[in-house]
Amino acid sequence: MPETTLDNPLKRFDITASEIDRVVTVFYAQIRRHPDLGPVFGAHLEGADWPEHEDKIARFWRNAILREKSYNGNPMRVHLSRPDVKAEHFPLWLGLFHQVLKAELPEPTASSWGLLADRIGEGFRAGIVSMRQPKDEPPKLF
Repeated sequence: MPETTLDNPLKRFDITASEIDRVVTVFYAQIRRHPDLGPVFGAHLEGADWPEHEDKIARFWRNAILREKSYNGNPMRVHLSRPDVKAEHFPLWLGLFHQVLKAELPEPTASSWGLLADRIGEGFRAGIVSMRQPKDEPPKLF
């Protein structure tokens, strides 16, 4: 996506769309090589689908950070619909994401994005635990 000359005053922190795109590309290259996460993603994304997925996720982050109106989807529903996506995958995902953020961005930007990713990732993890627990058992506390 081309850079715009107008700065959105509602953006969460200072970062460009091209930096977001780069982080997403580097992150998913790492995901594909990850021994635990690679097979989970690979089960849902064939070779030609990776660029499309990366574009979609970059739009998700640009929407969340830059307040672009470029993402339309329900990521919680997607994660819940994949039984092989487990709650224990989220700490691995977040750990790898933090590594990429630290390698690709200045510290303040990496930290800001990392905090946002932690909140979103914990929401997904908690949602998966909550929605997948048996309805006739006491709720699992996080």
